[in-house]
Amino acid sequence: MQQHLRDRIIRKLDSLSDERGYQVLDYVEFLESRYAERAAPPASIFQRFGDAVEDSLRAGKVSATTISKAMGFMGQAMSALEGVAAAGKSVASDIAGAAGVNGSRTTGTPASGSPAASAPSAPPTPGTPRSGEQAT
Repeated sequence: MQQHLRDRIIRKLDSLSDERGYQVLDYVEFLESRYAERAAPPASIFQRFGDAVEDSLRAGKVSATTISKAMGFMGQAMSALEGVAAAGKSVASDIAGAAGVNGSRTTGTPASGSPAASAPSAPPTPGTPRSGEQAT
């Protein structure tokens, strides 16, 4: 959709009440199910959760004003959780980066103390001389 058209639709939507906004949402979802030319961009886990809560409230005949307030609070909480998730990812990538730099070693050489470095060699097969013995 062109940005100009999107902006024009948003300007028109801003003049409507929440109740009318939900009617518009229902109609847009109907149009999407019938005529969508491409798949909608995937929603984040937080957006899907918020949409499910909103749909449940609407199905329970909760007023549009109450839903709007509840979704406003949920939006604030989800923003905080997204910030926490982003911080967690950043810390995890920093730890992984540090482990990759400090824990690097030459490929093919077992680290000291690893099972491959301290494992005894396999016993010789019968009929083969051991080191220091001569074949008879």
